Amino acid sequence: MASTASAVIIGDEILSGKFADENGPFLVAELRALGVDLRRITVLPDVVGEIADAVAAEAAKHTYVFTSGGVGPTHDDVTMAGIARAFGVDVVRDPTLEQLVRQHWGERLAAANLRLAEVPSGTTLLTNGDPGWPVMRFRNVFILPGVPSLFRRKFAALAPTLVGAPMCTERLIVRCDEGTLADDLTAVAAAFPHLQFGSYPRFDEASFHVIITIEGRDRAAVAASHAELCQRLGPHLQK
Repeated sequence: MASTASAVIIGDEILSGKFADENGPFLVAELRALGVDLRRITVLPDVVGEIADAVAAEAAKHTYVFTSGGVGPTHDDVTMAGIARAFGVDVVRDPTLEQLVRQHWGERLAAANLRLAEVPSGTTLLTNGDPGWPVMRFRNVFILPGVPSLFRRKFAALAPTLVGAPMCTERLIVRCDEGTLADDLTAVAAAFPHLQFGSYPRFDEASFHVIITIEGRDRAAVAASHAELCQRLGPHLQK
């Protein structure tokens, strides 16, 4: 069975439109390349209860959960509290993180900076060769920063720990409307139920066409279904 994932994007700034979410689209591409099926992206405000409910639900359903945002030193950084509540544990100060905080700020250390050392009890720290701040993992939940550059760096550090199975993909371009191709596409999809078929009309191109995609982890089945569709839709295929 393929590994699945859910992304929980946290931040009032995303929902208010002050900043556009960059981490969700990044995860889509990266997890796809790793062969992990991203099943859901949820965007939440900085509210402990909502974070707790979402993380608990997603962690129970998926192999991996990735949170983005809410891990800084200010009042609106409540992700740690939300994850702790989701699993019924306390927020504690991790000694390794506290040492890193004190080393980084030295004499400039503000008391609020020590919030960066607070994690749900039982959190594992992953370095994987990244000399900076560790990636924090609680059970199957990866707790990542919201700043896109940091999010990408931390994801690169944890990516080798993820288990996936790459997808195979084929596509056809068809010069007819979806109503014309629907019966043939339905028949082939029924014959290959373990594959994923998509139909996407393009209205704003120079000439109207429909892109059909076939995806699956069985390369032979993807090739066979592609051949079947080509045979059925031959007169309409873009040459």
